[in-house]
Amino acid sequence: MEKTAGGVSSDVESSLYQRVHAMLRELDTHAQVSACNKGMLRWTLHKKVEINPSTSIFLLRVLIKELEKAEKIDCKIRIIPLLHTLAYVVIQSAYIPDELCERIYVCLKRLVTLPEPYSTVGLNYAKHMKIEQNIPGVLYQRRVIAEHSLKNEHYPLHERVLVFADPAVFPETLLNAVRADVECGALDWDTLTPQRRVILHTLQAGLGKVCYGRQLKQALEDLGEDMEKYFQDVVATVEERIMDGGSECDQYNTRLQQLYDEIICSASTEQSCPASLVGTPLPSPEVSFHVWTKEDEIWNEMINFTLMLSSSNRNSACLEEDKDTKHASFISTISIDSGIEGDLPLNEFSFLMVEPSGGLEVQEQQKSLPFSRKPCVRWPKAGNRTTLMMDAIKESGGTGGSGSSILKDERNFTARVVIMGDDSTLGRLAKAYHSIRKKEMRNLFLTKRVNMEIYYIPVTSQTNTASSVQDVSIQENATADVDRLTVAASLGGVDPWYDSNINSLGAMILKLAETHSSVVGSSEPNSFLLDIISYYTRTAQQPVHIPIYSVKISFCGLDSKVVEEVFVCQLDMDFPGLKPLRVTFKDTIRGSVRYKNNMQDDYGVVVAVNYRKASISNREVDRGMSLIMCGMSIRASPPSGTKSLESLSVDFRDANPTRAPMPTLRVTNISIRVLQEKTFTVCLDKDSCRTFKHVQSIEVSPCTDPGYSLQKNKSKHSLMEDDSGLSKFLSKTFSLPINTFSGASQ
Repeated sequence: MEKTAGGVSSDVESSLYQRVHAMLRELDTHAQVSACNKGMLRWTLHKKVEINPSTSIFLLRVLIKELEKAEKIDCKIRIIPLLHTLAYVVIQSAYIPDELCERIYVCLKRLVTLPEPYSTVGLNYAKHMKIEQNIPGVLYQRRVIAEHSLKNEHYPLHERVLVFADPAVFPETLLNAVRADVECGALDWDTLTPQRRVILHTLQAGLGKVCYGRQLKQALEDLGEDMEKYFQDVVATVEERIMDGGSECDQYNTRLQQLYDEIICSASTEQSCPASLVGTPLPSPEVSFHVWTKEDEIWNEMINFTLMLSSSNRNSACLEEDKDTKHASFISTISIDSGIEGDLPLNEFSFLMVEPSGGLEVQEQQKSLPFSRKPCVRWPKAGNRTTLMMDAIKESGGTGGSGSSILKDERNFTARVVIMGDDSTLGRLAKAYHSIRKKEMRNLFLTKRVNMEIYYIPVTSQTNTASSVQDVSIQENATADVDRLTVAASLGGVDPWYDSNINSLGAMILKLAETHSSVVGSSEPNSFLLDIISYYTRTAQQPVHIPIYSVKISFCGLDSKVVEEVFVCQLDMDFPGLKPLRVTFKDTIRGSVRYKNNMQDDYGVVVAVNYRKASISNREVDRGMSLIMCGMSIRASPPSGTKSLESLSVDFRDANPTRAPMPTLRVTNISIRVLQEKTFTVCLDKDSCRTFKHVQSIEVSPCTDPGYSLQKNKSKHSLMEDDSGLSKFLSKTFSLPINTFSGASQ
């Protein structure tokens, strides 16, 4: 006979132990687990909790035991995965006993003594666990309210997941399949489903095992639209207890029991079944999928989200400036008055007079010259989006109710921007992020209201062909195709949990899309990709700051302007028309005629190079040299888990292999200028669309924060020096923050 403990069979217990240990083993070694299976064990664990909520308590005990063991034996690589898995199960659990809550909180509090990033993540979850211990179900309730923008007067936070896919990475035939997988969570949702789950989860978490979960679920379904009242009461009860600091526990439990009795009695359901808890799976957040073709699309979607506009009524608000709206912006109904005081009726400016005007004269003028002004309608231009957003938020207050919160400097909106692509996509993202930062420095309104978080899911449609490349020329032509995910690889080196759950999806996303597109008529959308995006955006809150470098590109000609661009990964410089010299064995023999001819001939172009070497002390001086080369590659140093030296690696390519190769330079900034009447091409972040021709010189340096540049320009009017006070100790560089599970210690 099968033994049970706490409603969970021994087979289920053994299966949970094996799955947790298998999940941890895939972090210890990379040879035993294939790349396509990484992250699946974590996903199946959470699915087990959704299907059978009675397993959550035992799974929490297993996870907390493994977390205490990892802390004891100092196995830090397991701490971050266990923390995130534990926190996600806590939110999904229908009910957690008080003694287990206390044990989890004590263990999380001990992690504060560990170094970063373990202490940061542990402290964050310890705060959440303390709130969940005092008010059970509050984490689930706040998460659903924010992600689905449920209207209430107590918790005015709104979150939206914006997925941007690079069409250069995704084939056009697969974009619709990926869109269907990402947005499949919103197909069967109505406005009452998230509210129903909030009520069900909060009452079960607060009342515990005395709650009849099945009867409560059926009663909520029978109520229909009348359930709105109970949703507002549950939210008000929970938020009032948070404001009270969790002091009056008995009054809080009494109020929950009262609401539970009212719901059961109103639906007239019989409590025939024994008291049992039912699962309340955490609904997927609202996700919108976008094919990223325009640079300012991220900016526009953030404004649309702040205005709380749906896709159906965005066109009516004229947020996109097309030809029709541009023509309509000049059409306005002309009023019949000229604006001159004599043409206006007396009653229009009588309130400005010192002496009151005669009432009879006004009435006679109204009869003889009836004044009527037609309403003037002018469609807003795209440049007036910020003004439109400001007016809309002032009217609604960002809460759907009163506008008192607009007076506070709070970020009530969180835009979680998920980028799907490769290194070239991150280069475009850095440019768009820099543009948003520059716009916000001139008008700090969107930044004050919206908290922008960036997430990166690496996807590539190209295979690694480095092992099959043997010829030198073929290898040089395929360098851009060999490694398109260098930034993703460096992020995986910093965060093993990111490498296990996110990096391994790069090849699976396109395979899932191909499978779905081939049977699109007979299958439903796959929710696996949506589950991964939900888990990633909910738990990865620690950013890794990737340095952004600026490059000033000067073209040939006296009338040419300097173009300023940014890149995060790589800059490639090539001279068109120059081919590498093919050298035979006889050409390398010293004393031979061929060797002398090769040494006398100059293969390549003479350039002047000015640079500053990278050093920890930052006391290096500028150096200069001239050399012959046929190309160059500048690569940004990948982020690391510890405080590292941000620098650029410069590799020069020489067309003549008989000459000694130039060693790799580690520099902080560098400038290249051609000394001959030749030009070169520049390609940024392996993106063919960001290739510049007929270039004469470039200057590469760390990108300066647009906010610092704006303040520095303003200080010139006050005759201030370059840096003074504490400003000289602040970082002036600009970086791209990508959220990961552990982040990098600064």
